[in-house]
Amino acid sequence: MSLEPATIALVEDDPIMGESLVQRLSLEGLTVRWWQRGREAVSALRDARVQAVVCDIRLPDIDGEALFREIAQRPDAPPFLFITGFGDIDQAVRLMRAGAANYVTKPFDLDDFLVRLTELVRPAAGDETPVLGVSQAMGEVERLLSRLASVSSPVLICGETGTGKDVAARFLHARSEAAAKPFVAVNCAAIPADLMESELFGHEKGAFTGAVQRHIGYAERTAGGVLFLDEIGELRPELQAKLLRLIEERSFHRVGGERPVAFDGRIIAATNADLPALVEAGRFRQDLYYRINVITVSMPALRDRPDDIPWLMNRFFVEFADLNDTAVKGVSALAEEAARAHAWPGNVRELRNRMERAMALALGPWLMPGDLFPDKAEYGGPGPSGFGSLEDARLEAERRHIVRALAATGGEIGAAARLLGIGRTTLWEKMRRLGIAVQ
Repeated sequence: MSLEPATIALVEDDPIMGESLVQRLSLEGLTVRWWQRGREAVSALRDARVQAVVCDIRLPDIDGEALFREIAQRPDAPPFLFITGFGDIDQAVRLMRAGAANYVTKPFDLDDFLVRLTELVRPAAGDETPVLGVSQAMGEVERLLSRLASVSSPVLICGETGTGKDVAARFLHARSEAAAKPFVAVNCAAIPADLMESELFGHEKGAFTGAVQRHIGYAERTAGGVLFLDEIGELRPELQAKLLRLIEERSFHRVGGERPVAFDGRIIAATNADLPALVEAGRFRQDLYYRINVITVSMPALRDRPDDIPWLMNRFFVEFADLNDTAVKGVSALAEEAARAHAWPGNVRELRNRMERAMALALGPWLMPGDLFPDKAEYGGPGPSGFGSLEDARLEAERRHIVRALAATGGEIGAAARLLGIGRTTLWEKMRRLGIAVQ
């Protein structure tokens, strides 16, 4: 038997049994993190990414039930497989009613144990090639979307303009069983209000002046795929009521139609608006909000995930290099530093547009800060030409790197110096010269 590569948490105080399980699970290709005390496991598992927890019910400090109830509060709590003695079976059954996945009774057959564990282990999402980003925040978004691909519940994707809500919706659709069926995107803010009902639900011939033939709307074109409603907060109240009816009754009427038309697609909605505030103001139906908000996916702003910036820049570089004949060889380190320092109010959409323009207009073999930000001269002090010197840019990059190291170490000078690979005195001097205040 072979398990998928994954990380398993083992909480077992018996050193002989613990060592035996670690060896066997490691042979099966698993990474095992072993704790012998419950409180240590609770502390570590609050942030650890594991695919399952194997836990003895009886532990020297807290019992397995207390540990389970603590970890179960996490939104992505891993499944638990309990190890119990014969006298603790009642407790094990109670734990399964509370949400534990399974249990084995000592002494147990190891092959049977592995069968039960195999049923619980989730494939490690981190082994896949990232699609939305390489940052931890986007990794969590990808994992959530991948889990949602197996269900058909409505999903609401929230986030600022340009964060990639459309891309996330297509990612979810591509991983679902309906991937071969249509993905129908509707921008609720772009279609005139008086045309929206006809475009969304279609109309019959003669339904109104100019309706010379039947028109099939977006909902009907979905045909078992995804109906993606972008900027759903812009829908008029009367259309909100009809959309609610579509979701609840799984059918709709074309404009001017008498017979209901079945709807078997999935609703994914997106917005950059504060829908609860719109509900409070009476501009968005509360019942519709609850129906589309069964599961919420929040897209983080680009400024909050700086690790994704160089990755996205390189992806856009490859995209535009393939489309156009260009002599540009790549993105310079200075351009990456400048991009990391930018606030990106337009998020990924702004980055893509700046990369497209930079590659079209760049004069040198490498994209430089001035190519990305011709409208600014803030990367270093401006020189006589309105653009900072190379030395200014180097010092500014050094200053930001030191600030990041200090932030990572909580302002501890010695730890930051070790992180940067320089001496404490050298770091002090650089901080003084670069105007970095001591925390």
